[in-house]
Amino acid sequence: MNQLILPIIMILLCIIALIAMIFFMNKGSQKNKNKNNEKKEQLKQTAQDFVNVKDIKDIFLYTRDHHLISYIKVHAISFDLLTRGEQKALARRLTEEFSEILVDNFNPFNFLAVSRPVDITPLITEYSELLSSTSNTIQKEILRNEIKIISDFSLSGEVVQREFYYKIWEKENEYAETELRKRVQDLANRIDSAGIICEVLKESEIIKLCNLVNNPAFAAIEDTNVEVTIPLIHVA
Repeated sequence: MNQLILPIIMILLCIIALIAMIFFMNKGSQKNKNKNNEKKEQLKQTAQDFVNVKDIKDIFLYTRDHHLISYIKVHAISFDLLTRGEQKALARRLTEEFSEILVDNFNPFNFLAVSRPVDITPLITEYSELLSSTSNTIQKEILRNEIKIISDFSLSGEVVQREFYYKIWEKENEYAETELRKRVQDLANRIDSAGIICEVLKESEIIKLCNLVNNPAFAAIEDTNVEVTIPLIHVA
């Protein structure tokens, strides 16, 4: 009888080990299956699922977390081209205008500075016109080289320009659009009063700004057409 105890114990241990192995294998298989399902779900997601944008209309960007956002583009100025007195006068005007905003209006806003490759389309167009109008072989070769070098610089992203925006937002509610429009216009008027050119972004410009933030190289080259169009095929 004692001789049978050891084999029985060994058999029981083997059975327990086999059950444990099957359990962990099934658990690992289920885990891998869940990971594969998550990957499939991620592949099904569109670009809109990754950005906090629900819709864009007029001057408003509607977010998924129930906010309305508007943008004001500020045209850049070069302080180096201003005299010392002009610099002080501009700084004083800006300080006065924005101090009034902070006193009268406690609603927040952000200042954005983004980079984009320089738009060389006008320069390329000018060189192309010169190239087509000249008959001088040496001049043509020089123009071709200039066009190639400028295009390579632009596409490489080494030559960039800075663009500046004010971002203003409101929590979504019944009067959010009216309040936000009022705030945007007030801020734009104050910036203009300080002597700086600005513009409130409309639907197409907001879409371009989104492209600029998410894909800077694309936004500089492409002229984004946001209109829905249906191509027509004319049969002769």
